[in-house]
This record gives sequence, structure tokens and C-alpha cells, in this order.
Amino acid sequence: MERWKQIQEAANTIREACSIKPTIGLILGSGLGDLAEQIENKTIIAYDQIPHFPVSTVEGHAGQLVIGELMGKTVVAMQGRFHFYEGYEQQEVVFPVYVMKLLGIETLLVTNAAGGMNAKFQAGDLMVITDHLNMTGSNPLIGSHLSELGPRFPDMSHAYTPELVKLAEKIAHRHGFSVQKGVYAGISGPTYMTPAELIMLRNLGGDAVGMSTVPEVIAASFLGLRVMGISCITDMAIGEELEPLTHEQVMETANRTKPKFIQLVKGFISEV
Repeated sequence: MERWKQIQEAANTIREACSIKPTIGLILGSGLGDLAEQIENKTIIAYDQIPHFPVSTVEGHAGQLVIGELMGKTVVAMQGRFHFYEGYEQQEVVFPVYVMKLLGIETLLVTNAAGGMNAKFQAGDLMVITDHLNMTGSNPLIGSHLSELGPRFPDMSHAYTPELVKLAEKIAHRHGFSVQKGVYAGISGPTYMTPAELIMLRNLGGDAVGMSTVPEVIAASFLGLRVMGISCITDMAIGEELEPLTHEQVMETANRTKPKFIQLVKGFISEV
């Protein structure tokens, strides 16, 4: 099958450039890519140097793979991700997750910037994702089945590993701060939501809304990976009180929250 060959080709190219076998994969979202700078003994590979890899086109996404050691663990970090709204099919968006699995990862940590729909949240909070709503209108597993990698009909009852959610809470508490927990509503973008749409998503059970993460987590569940997701709440998306929002505002809050975010992720990696 052509896609299976492409995944293998990409993984082989990365193996030729780096001898480290990662056990943890990191997908670093808007404004959160700085964590990759702290990886030691690292090999950096630009996405455009990896066969069949998409290329990130969004500000705040560096567009490179960083492989090395962090907190005593071997990791591979996507410094910048791909989005459905960039024009990629969801099968392309999740291509790197398949490649990371072939490289050896067993756990995937996914991060993003998101709008808070839960009135108990505030901008600057970190939310550990417990579940998601796929409101993108698509699914990365539509199409030919990659039987080499997982089942045709993957279970999604524990898409976000419950033990890892508890671990994140424990680590945050140890560092003197708390985290929110909640359901991430994944939308296609690139427009932000209307007030009516936000009210609808909240009524459906969403606590935060964003334009990523869901496809990658579906692929990770298909692959049998353990998953933890963290949203940086960069703005409040309360339908009844909605203010105009820009990408620059999102990036500003993500940058302000970065120290707390990095503490949580590094603590997680050291203990997972």
C-alpha cells in the first residue's frame, strides 16, 4: 500500500539522520515550541527534508522535528504541527504520528492553544484533556485501512489515558499550581467561532475549543499509544460575552503561560 510505504520511507530517513530511538512523542502547538530548545544531544530535521512530510505554514510553528533527550528520556518533538485548515487532508495531518510510532514511541503528548468555553476557566489556565468532541467534519482514518498499524474500528473510550491525566494533576500540585480538566472540542477552522456556535459546543459538553489535536489523538488511539493532551487556555470563548480575537492575542497568552506549561511537561516526561 502506497501510504504504508511512505510512512516507512519517512521513518527510515529519520533513522539515518539520528541513532536515538525515542519512547515519547511531543506535538507542540502555537507558541509552545520553545520546549524543544531544551532537548539535549539533539538532532534537528526540517520537515521539508523528510519524504512525504507536510510543511507547517502557521506563525508560531517552527516546522522541524527535534530528536534527543529530555529529563532522562528519549523524545521526538514536533516543533510545529499541521492543521486541517491549511488545506491538508486529515490523513496528511496525522502522517507524523504514524512515523513517530515506527520510530518507537509508546506515549504521545499533544499540546495546543485553545479558547475556554467553561466559565470557571480563565485565560492562562492549563487544561488537561479528558475527552474530545470531533467537530471537524472529517476523520483521519477514512479511506484505505492501514492494517499493519491498527484495527479498522478503533476503540475511543479512553482516547486520553486516565492514568496520565491523574499524573498531570499530581505533578502540577507538586509545583504549586492547579490544572483544569475538561473536554476539548476540535473544529476545522480557520475562522474563530460565532457566539451561537460557542454556545452550541458548550451545551454539547465542550470546555475548550481549538483547531487541532483531535485528528492526531484519533490516529494515536488507532496505533495503541498512550495519550496525554494539554490545552493552554489563551482566551475566553464565552458565547454570550464574546470579544473580537486575533492570532497575536492567542500567541501573547501562550507565551505568558509558557513557564508553567514547561514545568508541567518536563515533570510529566520525567515520571511517565
